[in-house]
Formats: sequence, C-alpha cells, structure tokens
Amino acid sequence: GRGAGRAGRYIGASAMWAWQFQKALHVAERRGWTRFVVMQDHLNLLYREEEREMLPLCRAEGIGVTPYSPLASGRLTRDWSSERTLRSKTDQIAKSKYDATADADRLVVERVAETAQRHGVPRVHIALAWLLQKEPVTAPIIGATKIGHLDDAVGALAVELTQDEIAYLEAPYVPHPVVGHQ
Repeated sequence: GRGAGRAGRYIGASAMWAWQFQKALHVAERRGWTRFVVMQDHLNLLYREEEREMLPLCRAEGIGVTPYSPLASGRLTRDWSSERTLRSKTDQIAKSKYDATADADRLVVERVAETAQRHGVPRVHIALAWLLQKEPVTAPIIGATKIGHLDDAVGALAVELTQDEIAYLEAPYVPHPVVGHQ
C-alpha cells in the first residue's frame, strides 16, 4: 500500500501570508496536484499573529498546523528577570520577534508561571498545553537538545487548561510585528 513515508506523497507549507497559502491551495486544486495537508507557522503564547487569518484558513480547509518556536525561544519557560541564555542574548531573529512587546510579553510569562504553579507542573507544560488546545494545531515542533526536553513536551499532553485559564493566559497579549513572511 501507499503510506505517509513515500516521497512527495504529502506536502506542507511554511511562513507565508494566508492569502499566499490560499492561492497555493487553489492552484494545486485546479491543476490536480497533491493537496497541502500541513502549515508550519510561528505560534506561541507570545506570538499569536497567525490566529487572525492562517488558523481560520487551515481550520476551514482541514489542514493541520505544526507551529515552530512553541516556547518563544525559551522565554515561556523561565522567569522574565532570570539570567538570559546565550541564545537569548545573541539570537537576532528572536529579538526581532519579541523585544518590541517586552512589557506585555512579561505579563504573559508571569501568568504562565502562576498557572504552572497552580497545576504543579513545569511552565513548559502550560505553554505547550495552551498550544495543543488551539484548533487546528496537530503538534508543535520541539527543538529538543536534551532527552528532558522531550519528557517535558510529552508531559504537556496530560495538562488540560480550562477556558478561564486560557483567557487568563491570553489577556495581556498585544499584537506583534509580523516576522518570517515574504
């Protein structure tokens, strides 16, 4: 039989405007090409710009979403005032994504910490649980460099946030400059 492992069988797209993705979907359909089945985009509690157009498009078209940077380059996993990692000091792309909205982002990070404490789980569980409850997210892309990172990611599957908790986590959000689209 034919399965998911065959080259060219399933395709996805990444980091584009929703209108561009809709156009690609239309062209593929008109020409009888393989349909896109997944969108890889930037989405986390500190960067939610894809909620406006891309997530509704993917939901309407039955396309899965696999967000990258689900922990906002680690910002959602540690105290705002904690020692910054080498990556957070040198990663210019991450700085362009998050530095312009630092005050509001700090409030979101604090709420992640409070929610994690109430649940008795690490912050990473809350950040990923929030993402996993966003339809049509199917699986976040985890940049694990240690086995513990995978354990943390799997642990998020056991956390279920209430609608009130989701609203509490989302409330301080302010729009960010869009990055990564051409």
